[in-house]
Amino acid sequence: MIMQFEALAPLQHGPVGLRLVRARDARVLQKELLSNRSWLQPWEATIPGGVATFDMRVSIRRLLQQYRDGGGYPFVMEYDGETAGQLNVWGVARGSLASATIGYWVSERFAGRAITPTAVALATDAAFEQYGLHRMEICIRPENHASLRVVQKLGFRYEGLRRRYIHIDGDWRDHYAFALTREDVPRGVLARWVAGEAPEDAAIVPPSDLRQG
Repeated sequence: MIMQFEALAPLQHGPVGLRLVRARDARVLQKELLSNRSWLQPWEATIPGGVATFDMRVSIRRLLQQYRDGGGYPFVMEYDGETAGQLNVWGVARGSLASATIGYWVSERFAGRAITPTAVALATDAAFEQYGLHRMEICIRPENHASLRVVQKLGFRYEGLRRRYIHIDGDWRDHYAFALTREDVPRGVLARWVAGEAPEDAAIVPPSDLRQG
């Protein structure tokens, strides 16, 4: 298990990289978020009765405090060294659970370059191999077909429908839950995907849980 006050080593595969978010990333990330409003808004977490805020300085301070406290690993996603989005390993539980959840967003101009599946694979492998975690979960709205394709590509296992699970875009939304454990990927998520060995049928949602987008 790494010590939380140590700097996270950057993760890289081809042009896709992950590094610990920094305070000086605030301006660039805020610009990306504001310029991608129509692209990202349907998938953004909101607070019931609250007002949306885009103060990335505050957000980054909170993320880094969670990191120092051992509750998360906040990354900037890069493509050829350019900021492409964010990926957060959050809700870290230690002890007998040893699990966490992944959340992410990517700018529309970088869509279609396999950035998100590569970043998710890198983060999951690091969580299993370096951060002492055993299980990684991703929860996705049924309407988010692009994110559903990510878990299909990587072979995340479907684990069920969570009704009205997270407040997204102004209301409580259903989510599909997908997960992997270390035992599922003994050679790593990235290596399995690159080798074409990820079972896409693992992420199939049964008809009883299907929701129309």
